[in-house]
Amino acid sequence: MRRVLPIKLALASLLIAACVTINVYFPAAAADKAADQVINDITGGASKGATTTPPSGSLFAPAKDDATDVLVAALSTVLEAVVPAAHAQDAEAALNVSSPAVARIKSSMGARFGDLEKFFASGAIGLTKDGMIDVRDLNAVALPDRATVKRLVAEDNADRAQLYAEIAKASNHPEWEGDIKKSFARRWVATGAKPGWYYQDDSGAWKQK
Repeated sequence: MRRVLPIKLALASLLIAACVTINVYFPAAAADKAADQVINDITGGASKGATTTPPSGSLFAPAKDDATDVLVAALSTVLEAVVPAAHAQDAEAALNVSSPAVARIKSSMGARFGDLEKFFASGAIGLTKDGMIDVRDLNAVALPDRATVKRLVAEDNADRAQLYAEIAKASNHPEWEGDIKKSFARRWVATGAKPGWYYQDDSGAWKQK
């Protein structure tokens, strides 16, 4: 009896830990794929998404040496079923980028992208490390166009902030907003930016693609 109780507690703890891990898991590969899709829709460019392979193999094996075999085997079976299946489901999860709100924001950003593109090309503006855009060199903009550039940047940043929040909301995980923003920041540089465009590295320094 004294040995059975610790085993019960240990396996119960494992089950709880597994469930907690499942609940907070952020599907990074799916987020990158969703970001590529959205960026492609906005810019008309090509993007590629990454895939993940669900984990396989046994994670827990039942004890075989004493009277606790039945208890351990039963709990192990539950864990075997729950953990790999849940991770497989998470690995295949996709963020919702098709809600009406997301579609509206994509349309707004797509209509603006043509105006912004020439300023990206001139180096006047660039992609920031937090998934936004910013004026990098106002001197690269003709004086009559400077107010327009500032307005376009402000409008696009408002759309970007709302886009990340709406994707998280539509995916029923508002707590993922920060992670989604990070995914987009990476993918804007990788698939949205053309050679010669400027972007910020992790330190905030401007670099040219």
